[in-house]
Amino acid sequence: MSDQDTICAVSTPVGEGGIGIIRVSGREAIEIAARLFRPKQAGDIRASRSHRILYGHIVDPGSAGVVDEVLLSVMRAPATYTREDVVEINCHGGMAPLWQVVRMLNAAGARQAEPGEFTKRAFVNGRIDLVQAEAVMDLIRARTELSLRAANEQLRGGLSERIEALRDQLVGILAGVEAGIDFPDEDIETPTGGPLRDAVQGAREDVGRLIRSHAFGKILREGAAATIVGRPNVGKSSLMNALLRQDRAIVTAVPGTTRDVIEESLNIGGLMVRIIDTAGIRDTHDMVEAEGVKRSLAAIEAADVAIVVLDGSEPLHEGDRRVLREVSGKNRIIAVNKADLPRRIGLIGDSARKVEVSCSSGAGMDELRDALASLVVQEGMAAAEHGWAVNERHRRELELARTALDRALETIGRGLSPELIAVDLRDALDHLGMIVGATYTDDILERIFNEFCIGK
Repeated sequence: MSDQDTICAVSTPVGEGGIGIIRVSGREAIEIAARLFRPKQAGDIRASRSHRILYGHIVDPGSAGVVDEVLLSVMRAPATYTREDVVEINCHGGMAPLWQVVRMLNAAGARQAEPGEFTKRAFVNGRIDLVQAEAVMDLIRARTELSLRAANEQLRGGLSERIEALRDQLVGILAGVEAGIDFPDEDIETPTGGPLRDAVQGAREDVGRLIRSHAFGKILREGAAATIVGRPNVGKSSLMNALLRQDRAIVTAVPGTTRDVIEESLNIGGLMVRIIDTAGIRDTHDMVEAEGVKRSLAAIEAADVAIVVLDGSEPLHEGDRRVLREVSGKNRIIAVNKADLPRRIGLIGDSARKVEVSCSSGAGMDELRDALASLVVQEGMAAAEHGWAVNERHRRELELARTALDRALETIGRGLSPELIAVDLRDALDHLGMIVGATYTDDILERIFNEFCIGK
């Protein structure tokens, strides 16, 4: 396989639908499509102007039989998604016509595209950088208005501009350091001592601000994990059902009914929140329930927010105190359940926000959702100023860049050779370049684009 091959793939989801789209890209895209397409009006798509939609039929060259009635779009390089000649064939949405057309395109000389190969070509051909390529996947996977907005902002180059500005900043510092190395006898003003340290420290702080946006980026892409915890039979599963407004978890009066972790997603204030119901936390000799308790404790550890459910109609139980100890170091909300019954719980003694709710009547649920959204947004305030946030790959490279800048600051502080400072600054530049694709390796590209669907 070669990047010079003409490629094709179905770009719409598998299954029945009104329309199915096949995309073809490469130097031979128009020529290959012309062998199969018969326009309704006289003419040849080889002579068609760019960005025109033509009506006609796909015809099997072997049998001369009509395969499908289609609309065909001709888009000439470089004004295309891949910066190559692109043809898109709008067929009727169904497995038979789509795959028969694909097989005919393969026979005519277009090979099946690999996952993400169209977007990879857009990157390789300079239409987008690596951050923007990843934003395409975020756009496809977006499940809330906020995650969609963040993906669009990143696709427009918001994060790329910040990274490039930071790289320019480091290039300027490095140029000054290297000028002093290369021309020691010339009267060239180069940054040293305090000014050099301040410049590197400023770049380090900018990197740190980008790293802090990762927490919110994780929430945008994966959803915030909100784990519902409590001792048995306080209404955890009922609370999950009330938040979701559906009967997702089994609810009985028997303690220990929930034996495993149950997860559902909920859109709260434009943020995706993964609501996780857990087994009641208590000591038990039942092996299955004990495993459920173990998973509950693991879910607490991994959660972004813990929702502690207490039974307001009973005095505070020792089991409640144990649960409160388990979540003491986390962002948490205390949901005091059974607000429709006389309150007997007394003083709770925890500084977390408390919300009175009734799972049976629905009272307090809107307030609980608001409290949950507030905590989740609080986690992501670092990203609120710009609308996008770094992903895990970006965070790793930023951490490595910050480490390199830390080494540079240490070298400056110890008054060591400027050659050593230059090495660390170049290292930081390389890691920032890995984010936008100014520097990259084949295995990084493979990891990124293998996550895409085949038609994208």
